[in-house]
Amino acid sequence: MTRFLPLAAVAALLALGQPVLADTRACPPGLAKKSPACIPPGQAKNLYRGIHVGDHIGDRDRHLIRYPDRYGLRPLRAGERYFVVDGNILRVDEATFEVLDFIRATAELLD
Repeated sequence: MTRFLPLAAVAALLALGQPVLADTRACPPGLAKKSPACIPPGQAKNLYRGIHVGDHIGDRDRHLIRYPDRYGLRPLRAGERYFVVDGNILRVDEATFEVLDFIRATAELLD
C-alpha cells in the first residue's frame, strides 16, 4: 500500500525544514531523487513563497524599522531602509522596494 502525505502536510514540513518522507517506489525515478521526493520541482517551488533577494515588496504588508541600532543592524546607505516582512528583516531599496539583502528572521520588534 502506497501512502502519500497531504499537500498541506508537505508544505508544513517544508516550512520547518524537515525531510519529507514519501514512498519513492511509486514515483518516477527522476522525482524519487528530488528533495522533497515525489513532488515535481515546479510544485515544490510553489509551496514555498518566501521572499528572496531581488523580489519587490511593494504590495506586501511591511513594517519600517525606524531605529535599526536597537536591533544591532548596521547603518544604511542613502536610499536604503530596513523593513520587516513576513517575520523577516530585509534591507530594501527605498525607491523601488526591491529586496537587497535578507538579514534575519525575527519574532517581534519593539520599534
